[in-house]
Amino acid sequence: MTRLPIPAPMQAALDAAAKAAAAGEVPVGAVVVKGGEVIAIAANATRNPPDPTGHAEMRAIRQAAAAMGDDRLTDCDLYVTLEPCAMCAGAISHARIARLYYAASDPKGGAVEHGARVFEQAQCLHAPEVYSGMGESEAAELLRGFFRERR
Repeated sequence: MTRLPIPAPMQAALDAAAKAAAAGEVPVGAVVVKGGEVIAIAANATRNPPDPTGHAEMRAIRQAAAAMGDDRLTDCDLYVTLEPCAMCAGAISHARIARLYYAASDPKGGAVEHGARVFEQAQCLHAPEVYSGMGESEAAELLRGFFRERR
């Protein structure tokens, strides 16, 4: 089986995730792209400073909104190393992200293909196109390694 190359934005998200792990954070990274240009890169930062909303997706969406001067990230793509949780999926919907690319599935905490399946709910204001699996093994290995060291 031929392995497809990882797109540059997903590689940037993986690099951000690795930096999060080095800082003691769960290794998740996110990148927002508009028109082929990276406008935000973020990693999980929930522990320092303590911020339960400091997920990589939330931080990248905030940075992108500030950079664009708009709360609507229409025509933007979000690349993230782990399936978004319900909080992040809600923010993705509210921001009107056009396309979501995520690497690894999260059967325990994910809310896109697992759990709440936020984008499938009638109350969901906007559902992005969703693509999964690119960089999956790299993202999963970062997570496994991180949690293995903590056990």
